[in-house]
Amino acid sequence: MKLRLTLCLLAATLTTQAEVSLPKIFSSHMILQRDMPIHIWGSATPGESITATFHNLTNTAITDAAGRWSIYLPAQPAGGPYTLTVHSTNTITYDDILLGDLWFASGQSNMEMPLSGFAPDTHIENADKEIADANYPDIRLFRIDKDASDYPREDVKSATGWSICTPDTAKDFSAVAYFFARDLQKALADKQQHIPIGLIDSTWGGTPAEAWTSMNALGANASLMPVFATRAEKMDREPTVIRFEALDKQAHAEGKSTPERDWHPNPDSWRPAALYNAMVAPFTPLPIKGVIWYQGEANSALSTAGLYDKLFPTLIEDWREHWAQGNLPFLYVQISAFASSPKEDWGELRDAQRKTLSLANTGMAVTIDIGNEHNVHPANKQAVGERLSLLARRLVYNEDIAASGPLFRLAYPDKGAMHVWFDDSKGLHAKLGALEGFEVAGADRVFLRANAHIEHAPDGDTVIVASPAIPNPQYVRYAWPNFPQANLYNGANLPAATFTSLQPPTQPQ
Repeated sequence: MKLRLTLCLLAATLTTQAEVSLPKIFSSHMILQRDMPIHIWGSATPGESITATFHNLTNTAITDAAGRWSIYLPAQPAGGPYTLTVHSTNTITYDDILLGDLWFASGQSNMEMPLSGFAPDTHIENADKEIADANYPDIRLFRIDKDASDYPREDVKSATGWSICTPDTAKDFSAVAYFFARDLQKALADKQQHIPIGLIDSTWGGTPAEAWTSMNALGANASLMPVFATRAEKMDREPTVIRFEALDKQAHAEGKSTPERDWHPNPDSWRPAALYNAMVAPFTPLPIKGVIWYQGEANSALSTAGLYDKLFPTLIEDWREHWAQGNLPFLYVQISAFASSPKEDWGELRDAQRKTLSLANTGMAVTIDIGNEHNVHPANKQAVGERLSLLARRLVYNEDIAASGPLFRLAYPDKGAMHVWFDDSKGLHAKLGALEGFEVAGADRVFLRANAHIEHAPDGDTVIVASPAIPNPQYVRYAWPNFPQANLYNGANLPAATFTSLQPPTQPQ
């Protein structure tokens, strides 16, 4: 009897081991990247023969000693629906798969914010109508659950699986990503290009950029060592769970608000590399079209904003290295306007994002004009998605369109004023009144509010900035306060980005 039971258990174990499996990113209704080799991978028993068939294409592989297998199929144009079948001792079949463009959407809460908004008082403009209209069968959605890990994972812990874009599925999906895909697909259709679009929503509100960057990238850059010092300081100040619960209970008993913590929503979400490991690494074997990113608010503290001009480019180059697709298109949002607090410097953070445009194949959607002074989550996510789609159309789909607002090029002093030149400056104008948002500083680097006007010339429009309080200005900046009054636009009605001509000192002043 014991022998029979043992044999049955052994047979069951071998059967289980032999079953082929794929990561959770593979399911019915998914999008695979067109015009790139199709990568399919997973696990099974070591030494097992695996066969994958997709759209009349077939290839085989043998699992390695760890049970991993990987199959590539030739690149195919946009189209579908097709069926993917993976066969070993068992067979897995996924249907209604489209070939199109796959975009990875990531960042913190402004990218995470769904069409249905954040309860109780943070909503998307015209949310009910936008949700009701969200019927796009060739837009497919994949949302993963929040997770953190100490090491890079080969698969996500949990996810909702691929779904067709309908009012029911879109309402809980990233509004920015949805509006981006909707506007992009419509624009491509107007050019007689029918391209399905897939969106991977990998987001977690309140999280800093270092949590989304791999440990290898963070550790290889000596200038980023303050990331780890900041983490250590926060951990030293963080009360134990038991102590925090006691403080919370005491505050409620005294009619006070919950005591503040050094991070939100929890320490794991701020751990360097933890979100990269759990929410990015599993997708890097998958060919994609590009990345859309909306993050930065969590790095805006006075003690950390100055590091973002090094941290953010590191994140981009890190992701590109792991995806191994060269200069993978990386489109991002410059954080908006928000009153925040004197403990944060949104101007410096926004300027760091602007400087990151020095990396090839990047684009920045400016949102300074749609901010909410008292709510960190602007309701007008339609404009954010639209501006990201404009960038994609120009940088990725090669349309000859205006896709960016005025971007600072250079400034020089002349006759008691600063002369400022911009890229994308055609049709430079002030919206709703006199031009405002500019400041100048002298050699002491102390900025004061200044008067500004636009000079139109055949060789390009410029802005002249001066202040009677500073007769010899040396530096100029624009839209610098956390919530600035700034109204410079170009002829495409796209707003100018925050900037400063003052460079960090190379030695103590």
